[in-house]
Amino acid sequence: MADQRRDPDQRPSPEALLEAFRREEPRAGRLKIFVGAAPGVGKTYEMLQQARARKRDGYDIIVGVVETHGRKETEALLEGLEVVPRRKIQYKGQWLEEMDLDAIIARHPQIVLVDELAHTNAPESRHPKRYLDVEELLSHGISVYSTINIQHIESLNDVVAQITHVRVRETIPDSIFDRADDVELVDLTPDDLIQRLKEGKVYVPKQAERALEHFFLPTNLTALRELALRRTAERVDEQLLSQMQARAIEGPWAAGDRVLVCVSEDPRAAGLVRYTKRFADRLHGPWTALYIEGPRSLQFSERERDRISDTLRLAATLDGDAVTIPGVGRRIADDVLAYARSNNINHIVIGKSTRSRWFEMLHGSIVHDLVRRSGNITVHVIAGEELVADPIPQKTVRTAETSQSLDPRSYLASLLIVAIALGASEVIKQRFGIENVDLVFMTAVVAVAVRWGLGPSLVASIAASLCYNFFFLPPIYTFTITDPTNITAFIFFAVMAVLVSNVAGRVRTQAVAALSRARTTEALYSFSSKLAGAGVLDDVLWATAYQIALMLKVRVVLLLPENGAIAVKAGYPPEDMLDDADVAAAKWAWQNNRSAGRGSDTLPGAKWLFLPMRTGRGAIGVVGIDSDKPGPMLTPDERRLLDALMDQAALAIERVYLVEDMDRVKRTVETERLRSALLTSISHDLKTPLAAVLGAASAMRDVGVRLNDEQKRDLLTTIVDESERLNRFIANLLDMTKLESGAITPNVALHDPGEIVGSALRRAAGILAQHKVEIEIAKDLPMVELDPVLFEQVLFNLLDNAAKYAPAGTTISMHAWSENNSVRLQVLDEGEGVPAGELEHIFDKFYRVHKADTVRAGTGLGLAISRGFVEVMGGTITAANRADRRGAVFTIVLPVPGTSRIGAAA
Repeated sequence: MADQRRDPDQRPSPEALLEAFRREEPRAGRLKIFVGAAPGVGKTYEMLQQARARKRDGYDIIVGVVETHGRKETEALLEGLEVVPRRKIQYKGQWLEEMDLDAIIARHPQIVLVDELAHTNAPESRHPKRYLDVEELLSHGISVYSTINIQHIESLNDVVAQITHVRVRETIPDSIFDRADDVELVDLTPDDLIQRLKEGKVYVPKQAERALEHFFLPTNLTALRELALRRTAERVDEQLLSQMQARAIEGPWAAGDRVLVCVSEDPRAAGLVRYTKRFADRLHGPWTALYIEGPRSLQFSERERDRISDTLRLAATLDGDAVTIPGVGRRIADDVLAYARSNNINHIVIGKSTRSRWFEMLHGSIVHDLVRRSGNITVHVIAGEELVADPIPQKTVRTAETSQSLDPRSYLASLLIVAIALGASEVIKQRFGIENVDLVFMTAVVAVAVRWGLGPSLVASIAASLCYNFFFLPPIYTFTITDPTNITAFIFFAVMAVLVSNVAGRVRTQAVAALSRARTTEALYSFSSKLAGAGVLDDVLWATAYQIALMLKVRVVLLLPENGAIAVKAGYPPEDMLDDADVAAAKWAWQNNRSAGRGSDTLPGAKWLFLPMRTGRGAIGVVGIDSDKPGPMLTPDERRLLDALMDQAALAIERVYLVEDMDRVKRTVETERLRSALLTSISHDLKTPLAAVLGAASAMRDVGVRLNDEQKRDLLTTIVDESERLNRFIANLLDMTKLESGAITPNVALHDPGEIVGSALRRAAGILAQHKVEIEIAKDLPMVELDPVLFEQVLFNLLDNAAKYAPAGTTISMHAWSENNSVRLQVLDEGEGVPAGELEHIFDKFYRVHKADTVRAGTGLGLAISRGFVEVMGGTITAANRADRRGAVFTIVLPVPGTSRIGAAA
């Protein structure tokens, strides 16, 4: 059926054929991705079910890595499938398990199951990300089944963060998702997913409780579900379009709505674009503004060309695709329909024609041709009355005339070439006869048309006709023709010479225009690449000023708003300055969002011409240009080029502003979070010990005479303990303030870490009274450069943290040894450990892991201070969960003195 719909006159798209060849290449494996809106929707379950079905069909299937997360129904599906043992990697004192890539390649199954495509591999793995492992498997001809959640796709990361207020760290490039041969959406309603979460089928109870409070909200899940549905639908739509183009299938197929609007020089084109935008929004489909550059385009006035350019720019600002293609068919309608069918467009919007009947008889009617030839494509003809309002404003900047001066040298050269053709014809006449002489003159006419254009070629045609008559038609050497046959030959020769010169001249004009467009497009692409690579505002401004000056041969200044005024931020050449009149013109252009200065309708006496840079939000800056030549500085083509450059620059500047705004918002949110955490910490951690001290002191004062000695000692002990706790709290606040202000300078010297360990243990004896303490310090531990006061505080904070989170009666261990030119010291406890998702936040200020009410509260500053002190002394500190049992482990690594210098010398 598909082959029957193939257009015999349409070739397959080369890009689509290459993509199809890549997918069907026998050496490359196929990638199938199971995508879901959130964890727990059943991606892994569905992948295992399909794998078992394929295995029953005789396929060789193995399991590379599958994470069951303790779900019994998922574990049951692994029975009967060959599982490749995972490779163990030791990292920071722990054993991590990763997929054994080499073993899978050596086994070389038909299909391998690789769960969690966005997973980050252990540091010593071959590839840093699991999707790179998958790419290597595919290159070896092994097909892969994998899973991913929608929030792990890079382009949707920011959107998901705005919805859920959770930034996902592990992502995959969109190209990996788009490269997949098959994408299957595993969908589950939010209510069903929340029910699964409550039943413990997604997370363990404690994690499930936190997830229900933060991530797994019905609104979040509904939004993520819509994202997953839309992204999967886009991928399927791209596959459909690629397959249609690869097989040259004539569209459209009504798999989705796409809208195309035809843009022309008509004054109503802007209204037509706005109507199409509203129409496409109602259909929830993409739309394109298309302009076909036909032979009549060369005859347009500058005002009509401006209108076309501005209409396409309007389409781009309204989130449409602005496309300009050269006309290749005899009718414009044929080019429009060819583009629509090749891009699976099923709606074409065009304005009702206002041209006269005589014009349509001579040139044809595009509207009538579209309606007659559209086939399955719906054509929407919009009446002109609906589109009159809201036109694009006229230009307010005068431009230089583009009239081409008459170059006599080209006309003299055309006559010279005709003379050369005459000489050649005389030679041919002597040897071959008169029959071939006209072809020599015709060749001369074509050569002149190709080299110098229409005007000189017409002169050459007339000269060639006269020479042909005077020298070769009897009676020769006169312009009289006696034979009627020769009269006919002369007339046809003259007509053909004029027609050929006209066609060749047009081809030359179109070729020159195409070459100019190609150069401009290449320059704009290079400029856009520079802007894309610019990360700071100064780089964007410098690239913009240089590019405008280079392409338009003018002096350039860029002005941006600053403190309620407009100020010069960049220029090329850099030494250009503005006088008061120019500054006033720039300010007016900024305030009124219109051009001002030289050559404009406002303040034309200024030396510079200022034009506002606009985005969808309005004016974002001002561009000023100046030139030494008198009169208007820019031709219409140069002004349109300047508009394109300013549009790209404005978007780049807005992008930098948006990044700065996001950073500012992040800092504000972080400041508010820290302020809230500080107030919470002070209200609890300051009030609690003060209340205990006040209560004990009040009891001693009021009823002290009735208390025995043991009760008094208990009250005094309470006062002392809570006072020390209050002192530690205030000391932590002071230490953190010093760290953030850079006021801490470590007094480093060579010290034995074992001695400082003993000092810290003696200081923390009261805190560790209800725990067993095990110390294991290597005897050959080298001396390290550290500040003993700061390092003791680090160890004390780690011991205090372990005592808080480890139940009474459990063991707290400290190990120290030398490894790889460094000293490593670990503090291990037997508590609940750190939740996997909170390991990266454990050292943040005021961050506290969720704990039971029986655990005494902390300030959330101890670990942050410990990291700051260790880093000040040139070391590192990390947190992890123990591999041998429950509990957390904190590892400090300090370099042995001289190792960095020795390494550098080597």
